[in-house]
Amino acid sequence: MDEDLEQMTRAELLLEIKKLRRGIRRHRDATGHDLCWHHPALWALLPEKTDPIPAVPEWPVFLQGCIRYRRSLDEQAPSAPRTNEPYDE
Repeated sequence: MDEDLEQMTRAELLLEIKKLRRGIRRHRDATGHDLCWHHPALWALLPEKTDPIPAVPEWPVFLQGCIRYRRSLDEQAPSAPRTNEPYDE
């Protein structure tokens, strides 16, 4: 799957690493409502070009997952700042 890396020069590998790091940092630095989104831009950094369509849970099950994720933020980042900023399309 990663055979393309074997053919890259050192300079090309460094460019690839920097591109991937930028993508990881954008994802890592997501905050507020951006935490809840599907992230195809991150997956687009991979050389294989696929656009997987996720299996989407029905609303009640999906919302249970959202609540569980939000609770995990309380556990993993209890001192993170909180916001009441509404979602704005």
